[in-house]
Amino acid sequence: MQHLLDTWAQRLRPATRRPRVALAEGTDPRALWAAVRLAEQHAITPVLVGDPARIHARAAELGLKLPDDPDRLDLLDPAALAADDHCADTLAKALAARRGLPLAGRRDLAADPLYLTATALRLGKVDACVAGSNRPTADVLRAGLHVVGLAPGIRTLSSSFLMVMPGGDLLGYGDCAVVVDPTSRELADISLATAATYRALTGETPRVALLSFSTKGSAAHVQVDRVREALSLVRATAPDLVVDGEMQYDAAAVPAIGRSKVPSSKLAGRANTFVFPGLAAGNIGYKIAQWAGGAAAVGPLLQGLAAPLHDLSRGCTGPDIAALALASALQAEAVLG
Repeated sequence: MQHLLDTWAQRLRPATRRPRVALAEGTDPRALWAAVRLAEQHAITPVLVGDPARIHARAAELGLKLPDDPDRLDLLDPAALAADDHCADTLAKALAARRGLPLAGRRDLAADPLYLTATALRLGKVDACVAGSNRPTADVLRAGLHVVGLAPGIRTLSSSFLMVMPGGDLLGYGDCAVVVDPTSRELADISLATAATYRALTGETPRVALLSFSTKGSAAHVQVDRVREALSLVRATAPDLVVDGEMQYDAAAVPAIGRSKVPSSKLAGRANTFVFPGLAAGNIGYKIAQWAGGAAAVGPLLQGLAAPLHDLSRGCTGPDIAALALASALQAEAVLG
């Protein structure tokens, strides 16, 4: 994992300017630790969101020295964002578009640091955002959908994990956090998005396997049909993408088994990007790889928003926050040039 993070930092340092990545829970000890470590790498500018006095006081309690140079580490005060007319107006319009949200709810969200940070992302005050160390995933998803919005042409908000295997291999897993029971169209969207995320973070060509309990017709079921339909949609949309399915995991990942089960497939046994047929399989699968297989999981990486905003587990560590911040910066850097 450390080698991967060092590689990401090296990729980011030559950028024309450092991406500014907001850490939405700026007084959280884990976010403070991550911000100081990120500042030391000189690859991005971490932006701690919170009351500046509280941030400095909390850092002092933890024995952390915050750099004075705002190009190395910056602070973003939610109160100042709320007082900014452009920011307040943008957020008010986004909240007004939410049908059924009562006025009291709008007022609460208009002062919510998470929503204010999402507004700063939408307005370009920061280039990416990492949030959720103290918030449920649903809060982060709602802030992303209702304030940042989906990217043009995107229909499905999804997620993926970058799995760092014990031997150093990097695998993409999607969707393990957002879409519970995807349609064939949503599965196709998840496949394309996960391939793009994998390419952006690894620099490698994605080889995408659409997973199932069936391998090329070994079982008949409506869930298998859905995966086959998704494969057809992916191939029609991205004919140059290396993709195949439906496949069981072993046929997609193990060369000897792939050659045995699907000898005609160029992908079999060589996949590096895996799309699960539903959230139950995806969530269970990545946790087995993480806790039984010894893999490190970077994510969940939200896919489909107009700007990079990623969700943290509430059980995250400081290194988890730093890793997700660097990943979001790579995605932002692709836009910044």
